[in-house]
Amino acid sequence: MDKIKWCAEKKGGLRLVEPNSDLANAYIKKAEEALESMRVNVIKDWKISTAYYTIYFSLYAVLMKLGVKCEIHSCTIEFAKRFLKDYFEANELDFTEDSLKARVDSQYYIDRTVPDEQYNKMTKKSPEFLVKCKSVLIKLNEKKVNEIRDKFQKAASNRR
Repeated sequence: MDKIKWCAEKKGGLRLVEPNSDLANAYIKKAEEALESMRVNVIKDWKISTAYYTIYFSLYAVLMKLGVKCEIHSCTIEFAKRFLKDYFEANELDFTEDSLKARVDSQYYIDRTVPDEQYNKMTKKSPEFLVKCKSVLIKLNEKKVNEIRDKFQKAASNRR
């Protein structure tokens, strides 16, 4: 089954809500707070978590501007991969997916370690990803928002 359709059918999965710039700004603030926490933390696991949440809240701000709600992180990332290709490069979205995996590994598993390369990439690139998402928010006008919402709605209902 198509992942977008699967995500749209799941409780807490992808669904359309009213686009909300105020919520988008609130998630940018949460991303900035997570980034500040990352900077002051000295423990690797917490730096990984706060770096990830900097990335995730930044991306979720874009979804709020579009009026797309989702409580499943992998579905949020899948939405971006499918419908935000005009705004993000594939490697940036792969980075969000790798960061999710690193956060899960460090937060939920004792026997898994996050490679230093991924850890360093997250701490270096999370501020850049926040800036990127802020620029995407500026570029998203009403016409583009409606186009993305329409594409999602068609994919979610499996119409072509």
